Amino acid sequence: MDDLPIIDAHHHLWNLENSYYPWLSDGVKPSAFGDYTAINKSYLIDDFLDDAKNQNLVKSVHLDVGYDPRDPAGETRWLQGIANKRGFPHGIVGYADLSKPDVGELLDQHMQYANFRGIRQSMNYHAEPAKTYQSRPEISRTAEWRRGFKELARRGLSFDLQLYYPQMGEFLDLAGDFPDVQIILNHTGMQVDGLDHFEGWKAGMRTLAQAPNVACKISGLGMGDWTWTTESIRPYVEEAIAAFGVERCMFASNFPVDKLFSSYDAIFNAFKAITRDYPHTERMALFHDNAARFYRL
Repeated sequence: MDDLPIIDAHHHLWNLENSYYPWLSDGVKPSAFGDYTAINKSYLIDDFLDDAKNQNLVKSVHLDVGYDPRDPAGETRWLQGIANKRGFPHGIVGYADLSKPDVGELLDQHMQYANFRGIRQSMNYHAEPAKTYQSRPEISRTAEWRRGFKELARRGLSFDLQLYYPQMGEFLDLAGDFPDVQIILNHTGMQVDGLDHFEGWKAGMRTLAQAPNVACKISGLGMGDWTWTTESIRPYVEEAIAAFGVERCMFASNFPVDKLFSSYDAIFNAFKAITRDYPHTERMALFHDNAARFYRL
């Protein structure tokens, strides 16, 4: 469609032959994004680059993907080895349970690797067991978890925030209490509850966007709309940009999870179509510049 340089701000790799990922290695389970049997196989750097080959992909950011909980830093070590040989990924966001008393030691292990940038601990809480990632609500308000979050602040690390829209007020409070930590909202707020929740999601996005230290990744829209089209996701893209502004949004693929619902080209060509009439500087920000800034690439 056009040749905009792209930084894919959110993708995954996994090697099921050499490593343990409970949600993949132990068999397919009920999930927020349905049956993922089709992606329950190794997805390596060559697979990713092949999926992206028709786009002008220049850099990427890898997000934690439920790697062996006994060795979270092992994922960062593996990815850095790939990056050293292949160039990709340029940024690595690892995993840590911020409620653990020794989380600082784990962060220091991650920080041994040059491309490491921050942590994601998925905070999604939902009444439906298949959609919840946490055992109870409002963990971010506990003293133990906030003690861990302070360790991010001390090290200048970012936090990738995955949640559902009813939790956005909770994390507006967190962002306000830690204004120096860059928080990056994942998957456009992960609206997986259907169109009748659109207004609630929209209000939540505007709430969270009040915090200047929160940015938004526009991605993962297939998880809530398994048969999406450019026009069906357009309201989510446009409302996210309206809430956060062009200067705090970036596009991403969420591959290979969103491979369940479409091709890599379909995702980025939809983003290009939706933003076709934006000024070139704004498109550059959304497709490239903002990801480079927020992930220090």
